[in-house]
Amino acid sequence: MMRPRHPLIAWLLIIPSLIGVVAFLILPVLLSFAVSLYRWDLIGTREFVGLQNYRDLFSDGVLTNSLMVTAIFTVLAVPVTLMLGLLLATQLVRALPGTSVVRVLVVIPWVCAPLALGVVWKWIYQPSTGALNALLGTRIEWLSTPGLALAAVSFVAIWQNVGYVSLFFQAGLQRIPTSIYEAARLDGAGPLAQLWHMTIPLLRPTTFFLAVTQVVASFQVFDTVYALTGGGPRRSTEVVASLIYNEAFVGFRLGRASAVAVILFILLVVITVLQQRWFAPRITYDMS
Repeated sequence: MMRPRHPLIAWLLIIPSLIGVVAFLILPVLLSFAVSLYRWDLIGTREFVGLQNYRDLFSDGVLTNSLMVTAIFTVLAVPVTLMLGLLLATQLVRALPGTSVVRVLVVIPWVCAPLALGVVWKWIYQPSTGALNALLGTRIEWLSTPGLALAAVSFVAIWQNVGYVSLFFQAGLQRIPTSIYEAARLDGAGPLAQLWHMTIPLLRPTTFFLAVTQVVASFQVFDTVYALTGGGPRRSTEVVASLIYNEAFVGFRLGRASAVAVILFILLVVITVLQQRWFAPRITYDMS
């Protein structure tokens, strides 16, 4: 019989990881809470103002606009990404000829640097020399029209993440026993009925993971927006992460930027808890 190891050994083994978590995750969050209570321009002395930064953010409407833009971006990008990723996964899991090549091609945008992809798509969206307008044979100001800019940015985000999402859905589909589909076909269930009544419910654990991670990522998106529009035109694409950058490194208002970061942190915690409460009673993990 093996003797139980002393728990001190386990703690010693995880200390390196704990140091990284504390230094790069927990400590920055605590510092953000502290700095949000000060007025500081990164150079001069700090002035304690309490909750004044929070009051200013809600009174001038800048934070409200950014939260609304981010919410619209999330609604546009996340559901479409999940649906397209699932549809793509249902085809890739069939292992048709050329599936391996397609799988690699759809994942390439996700592994590329978002800033580099943003530069490429900014050229594609160019009104005069862009490839998209040349293909359509017309001139459309994709990134300088307030009503189109956010949709254009959302399309790039969908294109970038759909391959990543499809890989997780493929893994989930491969865990579903084939006997379930065989029984459904014997009962007369067609492909659409199998997808709606069997595949989607059995993929809820995967869907929960992807929904949480994609929503969190969409609320933190910055690189793509910065490369394409920089938050314009007229703040129509100024997501929360762009507002944090502009407050901290353009306006040199570190206290306000930290306050926005704190609000974003609290908002993401609330959204994640709500998602967990909604999915928890609907998730099936045992597929035996």
